[in-house]
Amino acid sequence: MQLRELVGTIGRTYDRNLPMSSEAQRLLRGASQELRQWVSGDYQIKGSGGNGNAAESPWIGIFNPVETTTARRGMYVVYLFAADMGQVFLTLNQGVTEIGERLGRRAARVALQGEAAQIRDAFDKGTIDDLDATIDLRSKASLPRDYEYANILSRAYPISSLPEEATMVADLQRFVQLYDLALEAREEGSQRGEPGIVTPPRNPPRKKHSVAFKPKDDSEYRQLIEAREVTKQRRHETLINDYEAFLRRRRFVTASPHPRDLTAERDGRHWLIEAKAIRAGDAETAAREAFAQLCFYEHFLYDRTDTVARLALFNEPLGVAHLGFFEKTGIAVVWRSGDGWAGTATAHAAGLC
Repeated sequence: MQLRELVGTIGRTYDRNLPMSSEAQRLLRGASQELRQWVSGDYQIKGSGGNGNAAESPWIGIFNPVETTTARRGMYVVYLFAADMGQVFLTLNQGVTEIGERLGRRAARVALQGEAAQIRDAFDKGTIDDLDATIDLRSKASLPRDYEYANILSRAYPISSLPEEATMVADLQRFVQLYDLALEAREEGSQRGEPGIVTPPRNPPRKKHSVAFKPKDDSEYRQLIEAREVTKQRRHETLINDYEAFLRRRRFVTASPHPRDLTAERDGRHWLIEAKAIRAGDAETAAREAFAQLCFYEHFLYDRTDTVARLALFNEPLGVAHLGFFEKTGIAVVWRSGDGWAGTATAHAAGLC
């Protein structure tokens, strides 16, 4: 099911008077399977229309499990449906329940509202100036009001006129990237002792460095490399061939001038593409290699006057930390997703996925 269809069907059919077996409730409970094609496996996804009693404002949340796995606490990305089902908000939000048990609900709302403002201030304004700082869920109930106070960033969609599928997917992946950047901003603010940060930093902290190098036996090392070379070549070439065929269908002009894996041109832009197959879940090595080769090839194979856009291509999703890194360095990312291709907001905007 497409994202636009999922969100639209829930918005049009959700009714608090219907039983928990209704179509909208079923779609909410199954949202994790539907959204998985656009969201990395590093995240947990959950939809809810209430427990026993139907919720006034149903939701679909995306949680970084290092931060939280529940809407009761921490930071998360969430689709929040207004009580009148006229709008749905894609929002970077915070849980009020647990901090409310500590501070009292009113004080918790004010505290998280202040923390949200501080996190927004940490962003480059050009990154978020098209997003909203407030939401209106059309409800006086406690939980929807909590969401309104705790909102960090949001984008509103009228249920009656949802954007095109590509726009909604790009927005979702953009918010997931903003999620990681917001966690970093909050963590750095906490380390500086800023008084407005009331949510404890993540524990354990996000890994920032690789584990130490451990030398291996010389003969064992040679054998490992030989085995990996055979596997890599097959996956690597298949990945490039499949993606090149996709780009041609999108009317890109493609080429593979040695030693580059692939180049593509459309709309006056030249894309330098480096493909890496992630093996045994080792996304870190694949990300490092793709980044290094893109920088190397751009420097040595192009004139300084050339305008080159860079794309890292993978056979499966990367973790959020790696996506954040590529985003910061101006590199678009695309990865295989089922029978198609998913990617970062930059890649979507360019028609690369």
